[in-house]
Amino acid sequence: MINFNDLISGIKSQKKLEIAKAITLIENGTKEGIDFLSKIYPFTGNAHRIGITGPPGAGKSSLTDCLIELYTSQGKSVAIIGIDPSSPFTNGAFLGDRVRMMKHYDKPNVFIRSMATRGSLGGLAKKSKEVADIFDASGFDLIIFETVGVGQIELDVMNASDSTIVILVPESGDDIQMMKSGLMEIADLFIINKSDREGTNRLFTSLSQVLTLQNRPSDWIPSIIKTSATKNIGIKELQNQINKHYIYMKKNGLLLKKQNYRYSHLTQQLISEKHKTEFWDNKKNKVLESQLSQSVSTRKSPYQLSEELYRK
Repeated sequence: MINFNDLISGIKSQKKLEIAKAITLIENGTKEGIDFLSKIYPFTGNAHRIGITGPPGAGKSSLTDCLIELYTSQGKSVAIIGIDPSSPFTNGAFLGDRVRMMKHYDKPNVFIRSMATRGSLGGLAKKSKEVADIFDASGFDLIIFETVGVGQIELDVMNASDSTIVILVPESGDDIQMMKSGLMEIADLFIINKSDREGTNRLFTSLSQVLTLQNRPSDWIPSIIKTSATKNIGIKELQNQINKHYIYMKKNGLLLKKQNYRYSHLTQQLISEKHKTEFWDNKKNKVLESQLSQSVSTRKSPYQLSEELYRK
């Protein structure tokens, strides 16, 4: 039996062993984990949640590494949730370029957790938002989601974060890809990384033109920042814009709106999952199997069957 009071006390003191225990608890998906999340919920809502996304090879890990260095040098505490593709053999995370952050592992005010997507298509692992709540309750100033570059509309990133950063690079056709993929809609800040390469100015111009034509739900206009993570160029300007966006959101009530959305979305998601689990009992599964054993010409349509099963 886990002593919740001791575990909560440990994570609030940012004890790494206790935080790791709490993460393992909720990743196991047990009722104890759900009860624990309920216990720590009142201590959440204080961290600035930042999502960093973009295509593979854009330098997401390198830029995250630079941000960790800068924020910790200013006395801030940073938690990183690094989302990696799942191994086809173990279903665990491929660490990829995250080895670059190894120098921060021993820092008392840094916690880095790699998680596998395990089939999640939105760029985030299924348990990453719950892990973020643990970090939030632990008192970390910033929580950074560094996501898989899946090349899709990463709505998961936008919904989980207060500020969403999209990283692009020149010489890779990103100016065309971003207009197709919907990254324009989710970004609060744009970064052109590896900006010392040819094509940077063309990408900057393309981004600027699209932003001027875009209808956005708020008055916030995303900045376009040129960086070079390997040369530590533009990182301070990036931090200034991140802070500026956070202040803007707080001042205009958008931060609370984001938090309320996350609350509503998670509540609805949990109810849907619970309903699905409880709905498919043995009796209903047998009815479905009986229909599958028939030919298409004799079985009930999915529409008819779903109505009948729902009424049972």
